[in-house]
Amino acid sequence: MSLPVVGSTGPVATHCPYCSLQCGMTVGVRADSEGGGYDVEGVNFPTNRGGLCEKGLSAAELLTHPDRLTTPLVRDGRDEPFREATWDEALDRVATALADAQERYGRDAAGLFGGGGMTNEKAYQAGKFVRVALRSASIDYNGRFCMSSAANAGMRAFGIDRGMPFPLADIARADTVLLVGSNPADVMPPAMRWFAAGRERGATHVVVDPRYTASAAAADVHLQPVPGTDLALANGLLNLAIKHRLVDTAYIAERTNGWPAVRRAVRQYWPDRVERITGVPVRVQERAVRLLAESRATMILSGRGAEQHSKGSDTALAWINLALALGLPGRPWSGWATMTGQGNGQGGREHGQKADQLPGYRALSDPAAREHVAGVWGIDPDELPQPGFSAYEMLDRLGTDGGVRALMVMASNVVVSAPNTAHVRERLRALDFLVVSDVFLSETAAMADVVLPCTQWAEEDGTMTNVEGRVLRRRRAVEVPDGVRSDLEVLADLAGRLGRGASFDADPATVFGELRRASAGGKADYAGITWERIEAERGVFWPCPDEAHPGTPRLFRDGFATPDGRARFHVVHHRDAAEVPDDEYPYRLTTGRTRAHYQSGTQTRRTKALLDAEPEPVVEVHPDLAARLGVAEGGDLHLRTRRGEARMRVHLTSSIRPDTVFAPFHWSGAATINDLTNPALDPASRMPEFKTCAVALSPTGTATDPTTTAPEDTPA
Repeated sequence: MSLPVVGSTGPVATHCPYCSLQCGMTVGVRADSEGGGYDVEGVNFPTNRGGLCEKGLSAAELLTHPDRLTTPLVRDGRDEPFREATWDEALDRVATALADAQERYGRDAAGLFGGGGMTNEKAYQAGKFVRVALRSASIDYNGRFCMSSAANAGMRAFGIDRGMPFPLADIARADTVLLVGSNPADVMPPAMRWFAAGRERGATHVVVDPRYTASAAAADVHLQPVPGTDLALANGLLNLAIKHRLVDTAYIAERTNGWPAVRRAVRQYWPDRVERITGVPVRVQERAVRLLAESRATMILSGRGAEQHSKGSDTALAWINLALALGLPGRPWSGWATMTGQGNGQGGREHGQKADQLPGYRALSDPAAREHVAGVWGIDPDELPQPGFSAYEMLDRLGTDGGVRALMVMASNVVVSAPNTAHVRERLRALDFLVVSDVFLSETAAMADVVLPCTQWAEEDGTMTNVEGRVLRRRRAVEVPDGVRSDLEVLADLAGRLGRGASFDADPATVFGELRRASAGGKADYAGITWERIEAERGVFWPCPDEAHPGTPRLFRDGFATPDGRARFHVVHHRDAAEVPDDEYPYRLTTGRTRAHYQSGTQTRRTKALLDAEPEPVVEVHPDLAARLGVAEGGDLHLRTRRGEARMRVHLTSSIRPDTVFAPFHWSGAATINDLTNPALDPASRMPEFKTCAVALSPTGTATDPTTTAPEDTPA
């Protein structure tokens, strides 16, 4: 078959489909393919400077994968197999099911679960579709499982949530960098060039992580706390900074509020007590705080390891307190930031996918915000619903009184990625109707009543907002396969079938123009960003309120986005994880990403080079713990929590604490580790506690069959 590149003038510049770096790359027909494949090549974009990781380098394989969905699938009964259908039949079924659910159970009985990988245009349109076409409160997205705690903390402390308030390249200029619960060496390798550049000029790097990760191995100092104790560690370091008179009293007086209460509160976190809570020796605490405080330029960078907890928001605030006390935010080459994970994890949380949010990072409960956005959408503000339930709360209520009965899922695979997934599968089965839009038949799509084949990264135009807050262009590089539609087309078509078609458009440039107007005056203001500017300037940093504005690469130089322009300290205290080890479940389980795989594995488990690199999941076990359990390298381990169980092959490593095991969350079948994780929610962000729970461990006595964790891609 022929494989046309759009424009037929050679490779097309676009961006990687994976993480929040959004590395620049080109897509072109492979020279030796005879029409059988594509090549990608890194380009000199500001974030990656030509570098790509193995995921980016292998991304072209997704474009011609034999598992690709190219026609809608429907079932003639819940227990019937899929059959192919026309788009008209599939969309008629979806529109009818949504309308029926609302007629029987109320407007909020129809809902949508979105994803942090969707373009800004699709995320915006999803939020608008639910609130205008469905007039429902039922929308949230998988970014609630990633960035919500850091986002909540940023809004409370600084008045704004942009994960990195400075360009990625600034990392190379910092003299000291503290990484808390983040492992960029494995999960975003091209970013390590900036860390390496810093080390070359003499910078010192400190890593806080229960594992001795690749990032820790490259650092000068490693603090290895008990999972779930990062908040106590941050408070302890602030206690030491006060004790040694290392805080910036002038900065605190001029640029912050709330310091006296925090100063009093951290008196409870004397070094010996912090060592007992965290396991981090006092001498290491002392060294770390002096490195942070005595440096000319210091950054504190947070990740999911610190944030995916039932106290994740407070933990992020504790590290922000330390940063503020040292006078870091707004200082050159300094500050606090969070390392956003998903491809559009930043933009995806700005324009209305969240249950409580309108475009521009506006609050759905704010009358002025409702009036502004309703004006752009051409509706009465009273038509807009009030805030709905967060992601896990929505999933937990599926099929129940007051819960969603007909659910759309876009760009998310909740059967693998949600916490307590065995329960989530039960709730999905309780729905009256489930429709999933995806590129492949994911584990969630395999449970659906209707599956819609959608465009993927190199087949669509739009914008993404990367880890830095840089809005960039995703360009269509290849032609859309016959039978495939974009989510913008799907949402516009469904809106028409539901009687609200005049309010929707399927053209991404038109949708972005409307997004600009809807975001104008909001925290995340895109009003001055055009596709033409993005092309000319290699991305534009928000906020950018008008076309004459240069964009804002660095925040907080002249003040914070609070009413008085001052940052806010918050009193936060350590509390135990929602679940701690006991006699029945005596160890700790923590989870995360690995180098070769990404999110739920829907893409990477179908990519040969990545499967060759990591063909199956392994659970990391300390040799001392393995000896107590009676398991050896390559043996099988049975993991059991109060919610579920999994089996994985053992990898012995001294990089993990002896009281803790680590398992990746990319796999399904017998290795679905999120069957075990705890859905206990952060009271502020509604983030589930992915990163720690109590687990029982035992040898299984039988070998795990790796085929049980291959993609479940055969139609039922």
